[in-house]
Amino acid sequence: MMRAMQLDGPGQPLRLVERRLPQPKPHELLIEIAACGVCRTDLHVADGEIPAHYPIVPGHEIVGRVLKIGGEVEGFELGERVGVPWLGHSCGVCPYCMTDRENLCDAPEFTGCTRDGGYATHVVADAHYCLPIPDCFSDVAAAPLLCAGLIGWRALRLAGDAQRIGLYGFGAAAHIIAQVAKWQGREVYAFTKAGDISGQDFARSLGCVWAGGSDEMPPQPLEAALLFAPIGALVPAALKAVVKGGRVVCAGIYMSDIPAFPYADLWGERTIRSVANLTREDGTSFFEIAERAKVTTTTQIFALEDADAAMAALREGRVTGAAVLVPDVAR
Repeated sequence: MMRAMQLDGPGQPLRLVERRLPQPKPHELLIEIAACGVCRTDLHVADGEIPAHYPIVPGHEIVGRVLKIGGEVEGFELGERVGVPWLGHSCGVCPYCMTDRENLCDAPEFTGCTRDGGYATHVVADAHYCLPIPDCFSDVAAAPLLCAGLIGWRALRLAGDAQRIGLYGFGAAAHIIAQVAKWQGREVYAFTKAGDISGQDFARSLGCVWAGGSDEMPPQPLEAALLFAPIGALVPAALKAVVKGGRVVCAGIYMSDIPAFPYADLWGERTIRSVANLTREDGTSFFEIAERAKVTTTTQIFALEDADAAMAALREGRVTGAAVLVPDVAR
């Protein structure tokens, strides 16, 4: 038997359920979960802001060990430690999949949204989207890397060779990718909620050259801005903060509506673009970089049965770094 925290519908509390262990299909792995990060996307699933298949077990920052291997799977061993990210399956035949852009697949499945995820003791996952985890990361430390880290990495790559980078919303993703950007020799500017002094101190402790409120202008014009907070009003604010030719990258899967802004703020070949999911190459390249950059994650551990409390803490801004569920931790 397995335990899982199930979401029956939008706006409802999670419910502890027991189920028989699922059996992996030929292309899947059965994984015993050691840790699962709590991501802001989980809040969007819980609130009904992202279409999901209810009832659903949320969670897509999964670290665990292979318990069973499907008959068509190659390259994995029993007991091997793997990570499971947000993109849980792609069709393999659409124009996007055929050109290594499976993050834009026409018929995708998403872990913890359209297929059961990691707020549980066990999960089945498509082996094509299971990533090896470097030994230098513990289970808990690795969990936030599976989404916060991966999406941050994809967003940073879309910033090109920009040297002055602004990070709007200094949470799980920003605290990881700030370390990578600093290791690459870039200047990192952190934007938090207005008056969040502890968040700004945290950003500076990770090497950010400046930290302030999202209602402030940075002391130097930015060459790129990465938006992790799901607040559409930050888009015109970031446009005003970047130089001509600068890039604004919206890294969230959900964002409130972007308010109207003058064309003059966009003019000068500034660009706005979004990040959609991730590719397998994002996963392999990021973990290589994270190991080389000696990335550390700041985490707060919650018991599996306390998943609702973890989500509430994230929603209310009471988590420094990332919240992580651990199935076998004592309450």
